[in-house]
Amino acid sequence: MLSWDVTPSLSSMQRERAWVEIDLGALAHNVRQIKRLLMPRTALMTVVKADAYGHGAVAIARVALQQGADWLGVATVPEGIELREAGISAPILLLGAAHTADQVRAIAEWRLQPTLCTPKQAMVFSEVLAERLGNEPLPVHLKIDTGMSRLGMPWQEAAEFGSLVGRLPNLHIASVYSHLATADSEDPAIMRLQHQRFEAAIAQLRASQISPPRLHLANSAATLVDSHLHYDMVRTGLATYGLYPAAHLRQVIDLKPVMQVKARVTQVKTIGAGTGVSYGYTYIADREIQMAVVGIGYADGVPRNLSNQMTVLVRGQQVPQIGAVTMDQLMLDVSAIPDLQEGEVVTLLGQDGKHQITADDWAEKLGTISWEILCSFKHRLPRVAVGRASELRAVRQD
Repeated sequence: MLSWDVTPSLSSMQRERAWVEIDLGALAHNVRQIKRLLMPRTALMTVVKADAYGHGAVAIARVALQQGADWLGVATVPEGIELREAGISAPILLLGAAHTADQVRAIAEWRLQPTLCTPKQAMVFSEVLAERLGNEPLPVHLKIDTGMSRLGMPWQEAAEFGSLVGRLPNLHIASVYSHLATADSEDPAIMRLQHQRFEAAIAQLRASQISPPRLHLANSAATLVDSHLHYDMVRTGLATYGLYPAAHLRQVIDLKPVMQVKARVTQVKTIGAGTGVSYGYTYIADREIQMAVVGIGYADGVPRNLSNQMTVLVRGQQVPQIGAVTMDQLMLDVSAIPDLQEGEVVTLLGQDGKHQITADDWAEKLGTISWEILCSFKHRLPRVAVGRASELRAVRQD
């Protein structure tokens, strides 16, 4: 669980070497933008697993719910408990699979709603819940595998699975859902195939007299791609945090990145031509330069593989990072920045002046995805909430 500073100004961070800013105004904007894509009957689940993709789950959940989200999605039981302990009462879907008796008891105690993927798992839930006398059946959500080849029963067995769960005591089917593997692709063929399989599974269930009260299929990409995929609820993660699942979706809605990563200059020095910088001397100055040391490194989440490949923003200008990124520090060529002082702010991700560096920029250089970049920033970097007073009040609420 991350600690939060919800002071609107940055004055409280003067002693910090590096931090992550979370723009709650941008978050509120993104949730409203997503809501505009949905029909009134379609609910919005904000996915806050992995500590809200590194943004801080409790604060993100509060603002998202304030702005119209209806559900929250987590991956693990402890993630759900953290939200409940913070006083959040909205329905929480456990997207990952739980199997043990202790997990089942915790799910029931904390009013979480589990995903069921197999008959064996369903029977474990029913048996453990039989210990509770006089309690209402637990809402459960059936996961159907339509082509992701991850969690879930094969779509061809949806009716058999639904019938089994429907017969088990102590369980109540709250929804049936699946997950799309290629919704971010410009080629819709596989997504359409999965959609067809999901429709076929629904038809099987209904033919067996099983009518799930809620159906959901769409992740962030599918939410932006096609309203026919929205059903009764959509589950948005990346779009909530202001990034697009794919470049061709940028024109659908206006999203604003929620996360910025900043650090302070800790030393400025002049180094001469021929001077090597950092471990391995992967950078050797070809002239006299002004060099700045910045208090952030790979132990904080800056990928070492970006060494000598990244730029950062200083006073609104792009400057190159030089030498190997080290555990707690990295170096910059700041020759273009006159009279740079220790303590000045460097923006690694975010906007400064006319320039912006995004998680997409890092991901492209590394051959990975923006999701991984967002989730990489370690908990030793304090999260600082910035934004309008209404969003900051939402963070403070118990």
